[in-house]
Order: sequence, then structure tokens, then C-alpha cells
Amino acid sequence: MDIIELVNKLDFESYQRLKTAVELGKWPDGNSLSDEQKENAMQLVIAYQATKLDQTQHMNVAKDGSLVHLSKNDLKQQFKGQTVEPIARFRHDDI
Repeated sequence: MDIIELVNKLDFESYQRLKTAVELGKWPDGNSLSDEQKENAMQLVIAYQATKLDQTQHMNVAKDGSLVHLSKNDLKQQFKGQTVEPIARFRHDDI
């Protein structure tokens, strides 16, 4: 089975688990990925992103296989007008 056939059979949930495993360097059960597993999982994640996801975020693989690399100005425009909720609020007497 080649990588494209494998990607076509991969569901989104499995893709998410593989992506998390590559990011953390370990499987959901806590076992570390071997170097070979990490390399294979990373290739599968990239292939899945390139063929199944419409990636427009910075530093991702687009559907055509090209790397999406937005400039600083493009990123500013993308986030312009978005409101960000604060993580925490402090009362004046807490400070």
C-alpha cells in the first residue's frame, strides 16, 4: 500500500491522533515514538494535510502540496478585527 492509499483510508480522528503524536513525540498511551515511527507519522500527517485539508494557516501544506508561508503583513491582515478574550481578569484590589 502506498502513502496516498493510506491517506485515503485515514479518517480525521486518526489524523488528529497522529498529528498529536508527532507534536508530542509520544503515543496517546504515553509510549515514545521511535525515530522511524516519528518520520513515518510526520509524512502521513503532511500527506493528509496536503490532500484532504484546506490549509490556509501559516506554515502548513496547501491542497496543491505547496507550503503556505504567510508574510508578517498577511498574518496581521488575517487577525485584524478579531477580538481576543482575555485569559484572566484581575480586580484592582488584587494588584
